[in-house]
Amino acid sequence: MTEHASKLPLATRPGRVALAVEDLYGTSSFYEDVVGLNLFDYTETTGTLGVEETPLVKLKDGGDRSLRTDAQAGLYHVAFEYPSRSALGSALERVESFYELEGATDHGVSESLYLTDPAGNGVELFVPGKRDEWPTNDAGEVVMETDPLDLDDLRAAGAGETNAPAETRVGHFHLEVTALFGATEFYRDALGLPLAREIGDMARFFSTGDTHHQLGVTNYLGRTEPATGRGVDWIEFLVPDAGVVSETAQRFEAAGVDVEDRSAGIAVTDPDGIGVRVRPDPAGD
Repeated sequence: MTEHASKLPLATRPGRVALAVEDLYGTSSFYEDVVGLNLFDYTETTGTLGVEETPLVKLKDGGDRSLRTDAQAGLYHVAFEYPSRSALGSALERVESFYELEGATDHGVSESLYLTDPAGNGVELFVPGKRDEWPTNDAGEVVMETDPLDLDDLRAAGAGETNAPAETRVGHFHLEVTALFGATEFYRDALGLPLAREIGDMARFFSTGDTHHQLGVTNYLGRTEPATGRGVDWIEFLVPDAGVVSETAQRFEAAGVDVEDRSAGIAVTDPDGIGVRVRPDPAGD
């Protein structure tokens, strides 16, 4: 693949995440009770959760897949962005009431809580910091810090809400890949996400807009096999209109990537077997 001048518009943003899980009921309950999403529909094999009329998580029965191994690529975490510290404080209350908190970090660009859903998928719950207060290095590049988060202060900000606010959305996806070079060719050159930051030979972060990242790809743990086990099935990016979907499809085709036309966009598969969908943003209608 080669880099294309045409890129995704600034208004591009993450959409839904689809997860193949073994315990559909338990995983669905987690996203309801802990993340605070509403259950839109539920069957023996699928479930959809989100806020108001916006779906954010698609669950499917992954019983036909084996447990993801330590060698396989896949999801590192999906990050849910809350609109306020009060909303994140309420999320912390839910985590501590129903689940187990694994980590809490003040990144400077955001305040983040980390946990793992019942299916083994990493989950980040965060609120972004004020853009003009983001830490930068001497070159003016945004730096993500790893300071401890003041949980007492965050608890005090909570309002005891059981549901996530309507403005809650998927803020970014973080994938574990087998090869950074191949992932960069796919997500930057073909999909069209500009490279925002890189960390040596360990990580790449991509974003179209004024945010630290919408997609992260890493190989911290040396994954060597494709994502054939349970876990992430596909991730989605929302673009302003059908014209952008068409332009994106052309870039994929020029790069030799098979493109599946769908009723509301396109679907492709990344080098590690993770599905990627692109469709017009319903919020732009």
